[in-house]
Amino acid sequence: MIDHAKVRRESLRWYLLLALYNSRPEDMCEEHLQMIAAGIFPDATPIEVRQQLDYLADRKLVDVRKEPSGRWWAGLTRYGHDIAEYTIDCEPGIARPVKYWAS
Repeated sequence: MIDHAKVRRESLRWYLLLALYNSRPEDMCEEHLQMIAAGIFPDATPIEVRQQLDYLADRKLVDVRKEPSGRWWAGLTRYGHDIAEYTIDCEPGIARPVKYWAS
């Protein structure tokens, strides 16, 4: 049986990594990440985006800067960049598609 919550969580992590990859070299604020998440999952919440950013930060894939005003900013680390470019293996927890075009 498919665990839809897990699929959604892991997919959102991948989309956040791609959004941050495409925003390079600038960091991206959480409001923009929330809009991207809502474009894919219309019911995505700001808390959900923050939870996934925290997860990615724990895995050293993103740097999260939390301003005293409450706004969060995120940017890719070296490892997040490598995950997005398929140059290193991706461990479970992120729904990175298989690189079918390189064979």
